[in-house]
Amino acid sequence: MLRSLTDFIAEIAGGAREPEFAENDYRLAAAALLVHVVTIDGIIGGAEMDKLKRILGFRFSLKEEEAEHLLEAAIARDAEAVDLYAFTSVLNRAMDEEGRKRVIEMMFEVAYADGGLTEFEDNLVWRAAELLNVSSRDRVEIRKRIRETFDEA
Repeated sequence: MLRSLTDFIAEIAGGAREPEFAENDYRLAAAALLVHVVTIDGIIGGAEMDKLKRILGFRFSLKEEEAEHLLEAAIARDAEAVDLYAFTSVLNRAMDEEGRKRVIEMMFEVAYADGGLTEFEDNLVWRAAELLNVSSRDRVEIRKRIRETFDEA
């Protein structure tokens, strides 16, 4: 009721409410994992952040402002998280096997965005894949496919 009222007031005032992403929103969980990939090596590059924003917009059909809002929420969520389970448990409940593989694919895309895959990034994706019940064979196949696309570019 309150949300409807605030949406109505925002609409009348000429502005739209920014989209909110609940803690159990699979998009927020996936975005937080991607943020974790970007920050795991201690070097936060512009190329990785740009790629991350583009991936969020494309994969979740978000406008640029919505993707930025999701990214901000994901950064905050990642900062509060104790472990990967907080994210992977949401994804396991919300996604089928193909969806979980796409999350691993997105993680590799972000990791390779700066030109290479560090051992920290690779280890993080491995741990996330295990928690998402993505087989080692599938993970290695996805990593190889993504690496080849970046080698060709």
